[in-house]
Amino acid sequence: MSQPAFSPAWLNRYTDPYAILGVSVAADERRILKRYRVVAKRLHPDAHIDTPAEQQAFVSQVFSKLVNPAYQRLKLEKGRSEVLATLRFKVRRLTRDGQLQPSDHLSRQLLDIPEAEVELFYEHALEQLIGDQYASLSAFEANTPPIAELNLVYLRRKMGDPVIREKRTGLITAPVPKTSVANPELPKDNGISGVAYADRHFQRAQEYLKAKAIPAAIQELKDALRIDPKNHKYHCLMGQAYLLSNLPGMAKVHFKQALRLNPKNAVALKYAQQLKLDIASIIQPQPGAEAKSSPSSAKRPLFGRMFSK
Repeated sequence: MSQPAFSPAWLNRYTDPYAILGVSVAADERRILKRYRVVAKRLHPDAHIDTPAEQQAFVSQVFSKLVNPAYQRLKLEKGRSEVLATLRFKVRRLTRDGQLQPSDHLSRQLLDIPEAEVELFYEHALEQLIGDQYASLSAFEANTPPIAELNLVYLRRKMGDPVIREKRTGLITAPVPKTSVANPELPKDNGISGVAYADRHFQRAQEYLKAKAIPAAIQELKDALRIDPKNHKYHCLMGQAYLLSNLPGMAKVHFKQALRLNPKNAVALKYAQQLKLDIASIIQPQPGAEAKSSPSSAKRPLFGRMFSK
């Protein structure tokens, strides 16, 4: 070790909360909480009563100084957004300076594999690295930096070709290419439409469900729906994913939306029947809805105001 364990210099080596917990940068709050509980159970003092004093010190120190602070940063959406923004900025800076050159073999493979394989490879590589991450201090030091490196490479692949800003050479800076504010991660000059990107997320979600990686599938479908929120296929698959996650309430929401968008969606109809949803009320407008939206009804309040004067 170049610095004593848990000294300020040593702690500064671990700045990626996702890597500290050993969880995907695409994880939602449920998956983060699940991983946190696994790590907390593994580090609980009762599980290390008969272990050497050095291991007991590792257990208490790593939980209080790294694991718990990492979870506090990631448990809320705002914290996750801030962390991801910081990591993406780091990716852009390293790319600009030509320093994003991974040393771990898994990260090197992730940097070069075909795009269609990025998601599954990342998840499988992560599973390999987190297996014994908290077995000991040496295991933590050996596995956590490669996880952080893997996260950066994954974000690099997801970001496509990030905008590389020129370094300042004096008082005048070189012009910076403009990017889309709505979704800066999707390059707009490669001939691929937003719908095509949504379909990529949808296809990856299908592969994740086949591999039973349900949280990753849900995240991909969220990305797809953010791009194309009126696609009945995406809502239908999201409903299936939530059912597999034992969240029938969320599943019903998406099956209903799928049927509103396409009443002939056979899969959504099948699950709606299984969930005992009122299909007729979903696909047909509610009584009185047309009257509320008709031009004549819209004028009534105006006439009411006129006569009241």
